[in-house]
Formats: sequence, structure tokens, C-alpha cells
Amino acid sequence: MRLIIVSGRSGSGKSSALHLLEDEGFTCIDNLPVNLLPSLIEQIKLQSSSERQKFAIGIDARNLSDLSKLPALLSFKQLPDVDCKIIYLDSSREVLLKRFSETRRKHPLSDDKTGLNEAIAKEKAMLEPIANIADFTLDTSALTLHELRSEVKRQVVGKDKSKGVALMFTSFGFKFGLPVDTDFVFDVRCLSNPYWNPELRQHTGLEKPVIDFLDAQEDVQKMYEDLLKFISEWAPRFDNNNRSYMTIAIGCTGGRHRSVYLCEKLAESLRPTFSNVQTRHRQIPQSSTGESH
Repeated sequence: MRLIIVSGRSGSGKSSALHLLEDEGFTCIDNLPVNLLPSLIEQIKLQSSSERQKFAIGIDARNLSDLSKLPALLSFKQLPDVDCKIIYLDSSREVLLKRFSETRRKHPLSDDKTGLNEAIAKEKAMLEPIANIADFTLDTSALTLHELRSEVKRQVVGKDKSKGVALMFTSFGFKFGLPVDTDFVFDVRCLSNPYWNPELRQHTGLEKPVIDFLDAQEDVQKMYEDLLKFISEWAPRFDNNNRSYMTIAIGCTGGRHRSVYLCEKLAESLRPTFSNVQTRHRQIPQSSTGESH
């Protein structure tokens, strides 16, 4: 199993690191009491697929347990079937003060008797047991959010092992409204329409009669080639910018023929290049047979 322990001072980017690892397929647990770590490992090892499990555990100053016990609790790090690494995120006091001032968030150790400056210093002392045994420490003082995510991915995940950007192609009908959960919307209502052929009207872009019809249309194939070129060129740029998914919506009038066909054809072409390519068709649930075009 793979276990990443993420720790660091509040405001240094621990939550962003955990979100990145979650996007990369890790099961993330934030603020787990350290004395529960051995029990968690034992429970995971009981699972038949434990060797493929990936967990990321967030541990910080909010922890209810004594953090000085953590080194003694990490005996499982020596087990041959456990790949455990600790990353520690830190920032300068000046940067932490600025970040808390800008976000107006409350430091977890500050209260009516403890000011921000004192809380930052107190937290540093509390986290020393973890900082001292970290496999690597990352100073995020001068890093942007994208740079932080890139560095965590490089150090922990490895660029060659990254899942890469996930592509979701969704077809829809403009007459039913635009989808809201999308990054790109392409309008293909200008293309040859199977709806006007009475023999094709009741079929969808998933069925052979419509597929054969659209395969033979020059304008449809030109649109397909242009979309394929665009997505092949730009989707990897999103991955390089730490974007974990991209939704591409393709719409025709009713969302049952042209848009469905193009979503499926593009997905099929891109699956050899991208590890996670999915399709969904908003206007053709399995039980639906209604007319639309």
C-alpha cells in the first residue's frame, strides 16, 4: 500500500496538497489522530486489494493526540508492503501572517488569549516532531498554488505516474438548455441532420443507421477532425497546469443524433492517448425514446 502523510503549518498549503493527491486517486483523511495510524494500517492490510490502496493522511496542529508520539508509531514504515512517506509544508512567518490577513481566516491555535503571531510560533513548536522526520520539506513561501501542486505531484506522484487530465464528453440538446458543468461548449447544429430522414428519426447517434449516415457526411467529418485536433492540442496543456479533469459539451438541437455521434467518435479516438475518457448523453437516458433532433 502507499501512504503519504501530509503535514505543515496552517496556511502553508496542506489542504491544496491533499486536494491534489485526491485528484490523483488517493483516499484522503484530514486531521486523523496520530494514535489511530497503526489501527488504520492494519485495517487496510486486511483488504484483499491492500497492495493497490493509496492513502493520504493530513496531520497538523489540530490533532487531538500528542504529536511527539508519531515517530514511535511509524514502525509500520519498515514493513516491505507499506510505502510510507512524510511531506512537510512550511512558510516564513511573514508570509503566513500575510496569508491569514488576506483570507481573514482564524488560525486553529489562536483565541481570545492567543494572538496570530503567538499561534504561529506555538504551532511551529508543536509540529517539530513531524518536521524532524519528514522525507522532504517544501517551503511554499514563494510558490503560487499551481507551483505548489506541481511540486507535490512531482515529488509524491511523479509526472510519469500521474493519472493525467480526465476527459468527459457530454452531448446535449440546445432546446433543453445549456449544461452548466462544462469547460468547453461546441455547437454542431450547422451539420447535416439525420432527424429530417424519417427512417433515422427514432434512432440515436449510438445506433448504426445514424452512425453510417453521419460517417458519410463531409461536413460532419470536417467538424470531427477540427475538434479532434483542438482537443488533442489543448487538453495536455490543462494537465500541465494541474487541471485534473475537463468537460467538453457538444450540442445539437435535440441532443440525440449529431452531438451523440461526435462525443462517441472523439472519445474513441482519444482513449489511446488519455487514461480516463468518458461519455454521457443528457438527452438519451436508456428508457427514453422521445423525438428530438
